[in-house]
Amino acid sequence: MSRIAYVNGAFLPHSDAAIHIEDRGNQFADAVYEVWAIRAGGLLDTEGHLKRLGRSLGELRIRKPMTDAALMAVLYETVRRNRVRDGLLYLQVSRGCAPRDHCFPGEHVGPTVIVTVKRTNTRAANEKAEKGVSVITIPDIRWGRRDIKTVSLLPNALAKQAAKEAGAAEAWLIDPDGTVTEGSSSNAWILTKENTLVTRAASQSILNGITRQAVIAAAQGDRITFEERAFTRDEALDAREAFITSASAHVTPVIRIDGQPVADGEVGPVALALRWSYLAAAHQNSAVPHKRQAGPLVARPAKRRIG
Repeated sequence: MSRIAYVNGAFLPHSDAAIHIEDRGNQFADAVYEVWAIRAGGLLDTEGHLKRLGRSLGELRIRKPMTDAALMAVLYETVRRNRVRDGLLYLQVSRGCAPRDHCFPGEHVGPTVIVTVKRTNTRAANEKAEKGVSVITIPDIRWGRRDIKTVSLLPNALAKQAAKEAGAAEAWLIDPDGTVTEGSSSNAWILTKENTLVTRAASQSILNGITRQAVIAAAQGDRITFEERAFTRDEALDAREAFITSASAHVTPVIRIDGQPVADGEVGPVALALRWSYLAAAHQNSAVPHKRQAGPLVARPAKRRIG
């Protein structure tokens, strides 16, 4: 079945979907976006995504294109038309289309809304998490408002490409003071030798990931000692475990940094336990347009001891 996209009120074949060449998202990166994970037909962490979308729009003074209820109806319908049970949904909202000018257009210009959906292989993702991934570190050259989820992602794309060329899954970005901010498309975490879970505090230096927030809640539910602070590459290499979080990666263990092993270079139990805790909680709270579907979200392994 061919993919279907939503653009400004119309559902179109993905290959035919388009925006105007003078859309401000295209010419100025004057747009924000959100990515939802779809599992068993439901949208995960919807409350958090809607809240962050509203904040990003407000920070850039972009008008909300519709109510949250109307937007959710569009998202549900896009998922339904694409018949996707497990995948990712991409939403982008720009300031709209207007003759090219750095200043904002008048109130008569309405936002541009784009929604696309694609399938993902959850079995492959789970196998990847069980094996762990590698990351590299590179300088963080992004702008100062990383807390706004804008489409201005060229530095992130360069970082991700550098990781790919190095045979790694992700790049961790390093501030001038030598501390890790986050990944090119994920948040960064470590578990210290003292069994303290550490991730950088939410500020303008990082994007406060929705999965990040959910994992913090899962960690607190599992009674894991937690601390929000910066950490260095060397501290990560010396840690018991490291991992990344995002809507697409969920919780994925990191076993090598710049070619060097984290601890013994093996996937640790805490990251995987948090992955299953997060997915179970996210499934229970997932947004579905109709009656909640029965059955487990994932084939969860035997319960692992934490600590």
